Amino acid sequence: MPELPEVETTRRGIAPHLEGREISEVIVRQPRLRVPVPGDLVERLVGARIGVLDRRAKYLLVPVLPGSPREPAGTLLWHLGMSGSLRMARIGDLPKKHDHVDLVLDDGAILRYHDPRRFGFVDWLSGTPDTDTRLARLGPEPLSEAFDGERLFSLSRGRRLAVKPFLMDNAVVVGVGNIYASEALFLAGIDPRRAAGRISRERYDRLAAAVREVLAAAIAQGGTTLRDFVSGTGEPGYFKQRLNVYGRNGQPCQRCGAELRLVTLGQRASVFCRVCQS
Repeated sequence: MPELPEVETTRRGIAPHLEGREISEVIVRQPRLRVPVPGDLVERLVGARIGVLDRRAKYLLVPVLPGSPREPAGTLLWHLGMSGSLRMARIGDLPKKHDHVDLVLDDGAILRYHDPRRFGFVDWLSGTPDTDTRLARLGPEPLSEAFDGERLFSLSRGRRLAVKPFLMDNAVVVGVGNIYASEALFLAGIDPRRAAGRISRERYDRLAAAVREVLAAAIAQGGTTLRDFVSGTGEPGYFKQRLNVYGRNGQPCQRCGAELRLVTLGQRASVFCRVCQS
């Protein structure tokens, strides 16, 4: 599933091609996504211009500026689901089997949404994005100043929940999915099974720093491609080559040589080093 670094990589890749462009055509080949494509999307978008792209957690926000003073502005809310990707194409590039939605721009470029499993969606927000129920209760961005060890420490007091699913709770901090939670806990030297309420403030400071380090490195490497993900320019992510624990069950720890172990936490597979993480 594309996580925060993959969505941020997508945003950075497509933004230069979209921002300021007019939408000349909208093509919907498959409206039956996880959230059905709004039936009036064509009417809302054709003739409008695209503003500055943003991201909130794993959601991509595409502001749509009115084509005339009478038309309301709004936002396209895009989620890539488990297998979705957005890439740039040109008029004349034939769509592939699972290319469901095209935004054709006035310069001949096309933003093309590809999603074999159809677990993603594109939806229309008429109001302020933060008022949408999917966004309103989200925690802070992990690369922002609002996220730190003090927040993790204070929210974890009295919690028996294991620290890994606690870290993956979007009300605590957004966008720290399975891959990057596993890697951050390894860098911080914390056993993912340990109760969140039994971790000290000092260790949470290290964990918050590790989250920022892992996510920043993943974004710099274009995200992590395990199966389906490609960036807006069609490139895979290269952070997979830097994974210390995720997906490496039974292999030797790259730091100490001990065999990495697999456990299930919050119905998610978690690989860790029993020596380096305690």
